[in-house]
Amino acid sequence: MFSQKKDGSDGIKDAILFNEMLIGALALTLIVGWSGILSRSQSSLVLLTASIAGVVPVLWSAIKALRNREITIDLLASIALIFTFIQGQWVSAVFINLMLASARLFDAFTEARTRNIIAHLLKFRPSVVKVQRNGRTEEISLAEVRVGDRVVVESGDRVPIDGRVFSGTASIDQSTLTGESALVEKKPGDEVLSSTLNEFGSLVVIAERVGDDTTLSKIIALTDEASREKTKIEKIGSRFSAWYISVSLVGSIILFFFTRDSSLVLSVLLVVCADDIAVAVPLAFTVAISFAGKHGILLKGASAVERLRNIDTIVTDKTGTLTKGEITVESILPAHGVSQNHLLDALNYCSASSNHPVSRAIQRTLKERGIFLSVPQDFSEIPGSGVKAKMGNHKFTMGRLSHLKESGITVSPDLMALAETLEEKGLGVTFIGKDDKALGIVSLKDKVRPHAKNAIALTKLFGVRSWIMLTGDNEKVAEAISKEVGLDEFHANLKPEDKLRFLRALKKQKRKIAMIGDGVNDTASLALADVGFAMGRRGADASIEASDVTLIRDDLLGVPNAILLSRRVFNVIEFNFVIWVATNIIGLFLVFGHFIGPVGASAYNFATDFLPIINVFSLAKKGSLFTTKSR
Repeated sequence: MFSQKKDGSDGIKDAILFNEMLIGALALTLIVGWSGILSRSQSSLVLLTASIAGVVPVLWSAIKALRNREITIDLLASIALIFTFIQGQWVSAVFINLMLASARLFDAFTEARTRNIIAHLLKFRPSVVKVQRNGRTEEISLAEVRVGDRVVVESGDRVPIDGRVFSGTASIDQSTLTGESALVEKKPGDEVLSSTLNEFGSLVVIAERVGDDTTLSKIIALTDEASREKTKIEKIGSRFSAWYISVSLVGSIILFFFTRDSSLVLSVLLVVCADDIAVAVPLAFTVAISFAGKHGILLKGASAVERLRNIDTIVTDKTGTLTKGEITVESILPAHGVSQNHLLDALNYCSASSNHPVSRAIQRTLKERGIFLSVPQDFSEIPGSGVKAKMGNHKFTMGRLSHLKESGITVSPDLMALAETLEEKGLGVTFIGKDDKALGIVSLKDKVRPHAKNAIALTKLFGVRSWIMLTGDNEKVAEAISKEVGLDEFHANLKPEDKLRFLRALKKQKRKIAMIGDGVNDTASLALADVGFAMGRRGADASIEASDVTLIRDDLLGVPNAILLSRRVFNVIEFNFVIWVATNIIGLFLVFGHFIGPVGASAYNFATDFLPIINVFSLAKKGSLFTTKSR
């Protein structure tokens, strides 16, 4: 890759402007030199001046690379330029400089593209925010907004924070984050995300995540991180370039030794300059990451793209991934001799301080019944098992049957039989106990995500051998979900540590694993997998940080789309190498057949340089991903 200063947007803009001016000057020089307007000596002088001006950045780049013990394409180009000066091939020298300036320009555009994505996202962050404080609405800066503030979002405004609608209704355009073109209706209780646009209506939103914690800020940070990462294939490409350049130089020396034909050697050097590949490989990853982001798939760097193509096993959580995570309470059933109010009080204490989907469903049900949440004196939550709370002199426990038994709580045979009946119907069951006695059960239901079945079927087309669900839910619920979406395998009643053990066992089998999750308890599993997918809307911050891919719109079609895009990236890269080999073979045939000399070789290289780059942009062609409309 060409060495250049990469010190932010200003440096990139300067590099683009310089190379654009240089290309324009070189092109004008060629036109003037070949037009016959000037005398031969005058044309030679103009071409010589342009050649000297163009060679300076090339030589400087090659020298800097050598100081860093790197061999770059600029070294090969510098040697070719020295040959042109020795032979007085000014037209060839101008063509080489034109070719290299164009390559540097594309290199700068490669980085500027990602910078532009970030700049584009930053435009969606308003600088002034309206908040309700002390009974009146006032305008403050975005940095002054705090969690809990009531933010006013009027028609035409961008939502400045992540939060939940307190009052009002509105039609929201979420395309900046999710790619969805349809407006989404928002009402009290619904979640709204930063950067989305209020097309119609007016909202008051309770701020839940502000500043760097908002969805938009995380996307900007992850996009910046992705742009800085160098994938393994790019490193391999750099090593290949060093090897290739060394072979080319040695070959040229040997060719000159046997032929003593400096024009022939120069022509060969001009044909084999691999600047097009040096630009096209990283550009492919940049285009893919940018294109995926516009369709609600945030890829955390080129290495994530690289690992995706080899995935053969997908492991997934259930709640919030295969299902919507919008759990609803179907029934609250007290044990024999326990009053409904007594059971509701226990549910209140156990759920009030928890953010688990089951607890949130219970909280909503209690509010609907006019019961205010009571924060317990003491509270603890065990991921994958349940919760414990203390109120007065009593200890309350809620969660799985095993959690209650481990806590020394007795569950009556009648209550266990009732739970089994509910589980047979595919409902989830949560037990509630007080001190050493079970008070009752809550039955729960969750809806399968749209397109989950389609997403699973599509990944099978790309070579995924199996989909496996790991869940803390009971066997019957897991079986019902598994049949509905077409899973290959499921394992129920698991704790987070059980999921980790399962993943480690799969890795010992040399499986290439993708893990999909949305909760804090999925974080370790996401980090352990070869590729981690996090659900962007409902996903916990920790799971998003641990993941390699974030599905911003929580659409499982993002999984086959990410794999498809990865395969296409490498198809494009492989085809670009085919193009490069073919053009080199043709160019060398033309040189050794004496059909072209140094000028023709430089013009040929310049013309064929654009073929791999044009091929890269086929990644972003319309209709190249699966959508809800296409299914």
